[in-house]
Amino acid sequence: MSASLAVRSNLRHNSLSSAAKFRYSDASSPAITPQLRDTLENLVKSEKVVLFMKGTKDFPMCGFSNTVVQILKNLNVPFEDVNILENEMVRQGLKEYSSWPTFPQLYIDGEFFGGCDITLEAFQSGELQEVVERAMCS
Repeated sequence: MSASLAVRSNLRHNSLSSAAKFRYSDASSPAITPQLRDTLENLVKSEKVVLFMKGTKDFPMCGFSNTVVQILKNLNVPFEDVNILENEMVRQGLKEYSSWPTFPQLYIDGEFFGGCDITLEAFQSGELQEVVERAMCS
């Protein structure tokens, strides 16, 4: 089992028990636990390209997610998809982890790249292909 599959499987199976450990942000506490932060870091670094999206790459459940999937497929980029609708803890935690409030969220080489608009603009300018090629060679 690949590292990303193991992390994803763990997130699905432990979402109910782990949910009690997750705290939504308020003025006095962080939104994500250190354990969730570590899990998210492991997940975004487990593959060269990871897309956190609504649905899956085979069945996107949102137009913005579908747009990014189509861009990555057009570039023949191998990528891992994570359906954020399966785990509210991951969905909320990623918003703080990336400092980005919406989905999809694209990570390349362990770093947050952007959402749909940024990815589309980078694709149209050729920047996305350059970034992905550098990541694949690293």
